[in-house]
Amino acid sequence: MNNPSIRRVLLALLLALPVVGTLLCYPLNTPLAASVAARQREHLTPAEIELVRDTQELDKRTLVFVKAVERRMLVMTDPTAAAKQAQKDVELWGELPQGTRTQLFSDIGRILDEAITNIDDAAERSPQSTLLAKSLRILAEASQNLLPRLTAMRDAALTEAERDALEQAIENAQTVIEAAKKLPPEEKKK
Repeated sequence: MNNPSIRRVLLALLLALPVVGTLLCYPLNTPLAASVAARQREHLTPAEIELVRDTQELDKRTLVFVKAVERRMLVMTDPTAAAKQAQKDVELWGELPQGTRTQLFSDIGRILDEAITNIDDAAERSPQSTLLAKSLRILAEASQNLLPRLTAMRDAALTEAERDALEQAIENAQTVIEAAKKLPPEEKKK
């Protein structure tokens, strides 16, 4: 075994084995297993990913994230209305997001996190952009509407993993609201 590339592959496999083995042996109905599964799941549908990719203006992209969150809330709170809305939106937005409540709460938290990251990244690249405050206000308004709805769902959380995912979504919404409070007052348009 003098081939260095084979040795590197074997070493990598040996180093990864304890982690993979631990996860494979971990019971699937535990919070850790649910948490790992939620992290591996894509938080946006393929159509939503395309919309995010195609929408380059920060404020418009933020609206895509807001709509993605609303789709998940509608799936959880009113499946009939979600199905009707999906029929109208299917061409642009694709199929409704699927998943357990834990997965959908995790999706919401991760979507909010991605929207925050997009705004932060834009602020680093172009700190004087007028779209920064506009985007943050859009996300904050959506978060203010979302926060009481998420908070009301706390008592209905069935598992620890579901509660954890819900709490992360609540925390991300609160972060957005707090950040928006630091913005200067919006100028009145004449």
